[in-house]
Amino acid sequence: MRATTPSYIAEFPLRTSAANERVLAVRLEAARHIYNACLGEALKRLALMRQSTDWQAARALPKSTARTALFKTTIARYSFTAASIQKHAEACRDACWIGAHLGSHDTQTTSLRAFTAVQRHAFGKRGRPRFKGCGRLHSVEGKGDAVIRLRWQDDKPVVLWSGLVLPLLRDPRDRDGWQEQAFSCRTKYVRVLRRSVRGRTRWFAQLVQEGLAPRKERWPVGEGVVGLDLGPSTIAAVSETDAILERFCPTVADMDRIIRRLQRAMDRSRRATNPDAFSADGTYRRGARIKVRSRRYHLLQARKADLERRLAAERKRTHGELANRVLAQGNLINTEKISYRSFQKAFGRSVKRRAPSLFVSILKRKAASAGASVIEFVTRTTRLSQFSHDTGAYVKKPLSQRWHMFADGSRVQRDLYSAWLARFVDWDRLDASQCCAHWAAAEPLLRRAASGFNQSTSGAGFACPHVRQGVGADRPSKRAGRRAEAADAVAQARAAERTGPGTPRTPAL
Repeated sequence: MRATTPSYIAEFPLRTSAANERVLAVRLEAARHIYNACLGEALKRLALMRQSTDWQAARALPKSTARTALFKTTIARYSFTAASIQKHAEACRDACWIGAHLGSHDTQTTSLRAFTAVQRHAFGKRGRPRFKGCGRLHSVEGKGDAVIRLRWQDDKPVVLWSGLVLPLLRDPRDRDGWQEQAFSCRTKYVRVLRRSVRGRTRWFAQLVQEGLAPRKERWPVGEGVVGLDLGPSTIAAVSETDAILERFCPTVADMDRIIRRLQRAMDRSRRATNPDAFSADGTYRRGARIKVRSRRYHLLQARKADLERRLAAERKRTHGELANRVLAQGNLINTEKISYRSFQKAFGRSVKRRAPSLFVSILKRKAASAGASVIEFVTRTTRLSQFSHDTGAYVKKPLSQRWHMFADGSRVQRDLYSAWLARFVDWDRLDASQCCAHWAAAEPLLRRAASGFNQSTSGAGFACPHVRQGVGADRPSKRAGRRAEAADAVAQARAAERTGPGTPRTPAL
């Protein structure tokens, strides 16, 4: 079997001309046709396979080697394999104009991408995959060091793809030598990616490099155990010498209202240009197709896509910075293994805005690169939010109760207390004796962190100060805060005029 090695992605912009961009756009459109052809063929074979009597008989059997063998036999008979789909992709490519724009390797990777999507749907891990419309396929990757490959010309890195020479644009502000370390690793394969940035099409190359991602030296890694409690909108982390409770991704602006207005405007445009697709009462007619999209609709769609891109970029940047700050406190991070699907059901808007699962994956990647580790323990045996170390009892609390009450009447913030308890979890078991031994030193840290909320008990805030207030990547601006203060002052003045001097005012709650 082929040995598996860790890998990471190094992304660089490509310097392209207008002629290069036209060729790249045609090749991505050819890959989209191959993807849709393979997706349709794989879905057809899956439907036939599920309708067969052997498949139904295998589903009725209990889990055993006979059941697995019957499934494999059915899969082989209906050719529901990656190799068979790749042969179908090559036949489709050679039968039309696509053969002049794609080779065998990039055709195989595109067909494998479609088959993997259908295979995950067959196993129940993903929903039914959809066909990609015009311009909806944005990346094509190579296969090994063939077709799309990285080479050096005049000591400068370039990407070669079937006659195209695309130089990489390197960041001149690379103070840590991160790019040089990335180029020194072996390139497994290269992916060409298309993005729309502020209404302009930009092209990038993602180099999948072998090994662990280089670490920037200006982010130190501490020693000790850090307990982490990740919520839908807040994050609490406690080390031996510091504790912090702050809002999760505070610089990702709340754009739900703006996005909702854009979606409503897009819906009105669709209804105006496709009146036959909707009934008199405004409901959608089943089976009708939205064929006409106006220029205004495309402008609104591009504006919404760019807004989502900016939010995603700021979210990823904030996650990376927060992961570095957590690692600066310790090299062993204990956190609960959260069901992010239940998070999405209960706190859909907050999870969409903050993406806690992405933060945990970034934290794991950075920890592996720095020689640290992230341990996720199960909540079924620990139940940190219900445990009280002074009595050793488990008491359920509603989500609205944000303070943990002790038997002597004292209290501590719930998220901070859970993060502190996570420091003493080992092998999915909470060591209550360690909690009692260390509580006297931890109590003042947790109380000061809860009183300041957005401030660390040491004042620095997890080794590195938090993001600066400024404009960029959807960070909240000071100008917006001044406008809000002015609006509040005007509202108070108007309320005073309405009540008048002789009218009693409603007391503030």
